Amino acid sequence: MLSSNGYFTNSALIGLVLGQLVSLLVTSTGLFSSELSRRGIDAPTSQSFLNYLLLGIIYGGIVLYRRRPLQMKWYYYLMLGLVDVEANYLVVKAYQYTSMTSVMLLDCWSIPCVIILTAVFLKTRYQIRKFIGVAICIVGLVLVIFSDVHAGDRAGGRAPVKGDVLVIVGATLYAISNVSEEFVVKSADRIELMAMLGLFGAVVSACQIIIFERTELQSVHWTKDAVAPFLGFAAAMFLFYSTVPVLLKISGSTMLNLSLLTSDMWAILIRVFAYYEEVDWIYYVAFVAVAFGLVIYSSGKQEDETTFHVSADDVEGKARDQVTIPDRLEESKFTPSLWEFFFLQMAAPVTNSTLLALGDLFCR
Repeated sequence: MLSSNGYFTNSALIGLVLGQLVSLLVTSTGLFSSELSRRGIDAPTSQSFLNYLLLGIIYGGIVLYRRRPLQMKWYYYLMLGLVDVEANYLVVKAYQYTSMTSVMLLDCWSIPCVIILTAVFLKTRYQIRKFIGVAICIVGLVLVIFSDVHAGDRAGGRAPVKGDVLVIVGATLYAISNVSEEFVVKSADRIELMAMLGLFGAVVSACQIIIFERTELQSVHWTKDAVAPFLGFAAAMFLFYSTVPVLLKISGSTMLNLSLLTSDMWAILIRVFAYYEEVDWIYYVAFVAVAFGLVIYSSGKQEDETTFHVSADDVEGKARDQVTIPDRLEESKFTPSLWEFFFLQMAAPVTNSTLLALGDLFCR
């Protein structure tokens, strides 16, 4: 079953696991945001700024150490940073105008957007099985939303039409951001992506904070209890942004967006087991439906293919410029643990042989 020649490949299994890891990280960011909201702090751009700053400092340091020219034009990363920041801002802002139910439902708009964008621009070919998996996942999410878990969230907000428009625009920007990142990690360098996204994301966020959130930040009483959720949110977002490129490399943008559908379900599980709250039985059916949909989407003897036209000179240039960590591991006969291998991969471009090696390590 776990053989690369079987119906369910090693990379598909790794994609499922990483998908739920990023989903849990999104859940944790939601918990930290809820804590900030409970304390009367409404500064979504300021929360994201710390994450972008961390990305720029840590991955930017790696880029400077390697002393390689940028593989993508800097203004491309500027546009990507702008899109990413505004996507986060618009969806969070929508909660002030419409219901949580509307936000969750309309946020699914990113899934068909991702499918269309990857099919048009990345030449990804989707089989019928993939669409069946997507449909099952969305049905599962709808069941969760209309269960008793969100019974109190169905009332419309103070400006539902405005809120719904914000969600749709934000979800579209999410899709553009995800597909753009998938293109970069599959054709260029993900360390460069994280560094430049962090740099320009921090610049855009700082400008937006000065315009929209300066008064809010000045009114905050910066006690230990107020600072802790900010730092927790930044740490979770940093791990999320660091893991997403690996998932995009393995499974693509659509799998990422489908995996994030379970974030609300993980939050409810925390409420059940940590706070002993009861939930409607439909929730458990929904959770199984989404999980089954993810398995259906990931399964198959042959994965969807994304075609990139790379010249022979580009291939030879990369071969001369890069000696990847997996190559050095093979030369030294060093066998790392799964987590050692994963974190080593955060500092080197992912190759097909890398993914196979990671799959072999995971299945030991």
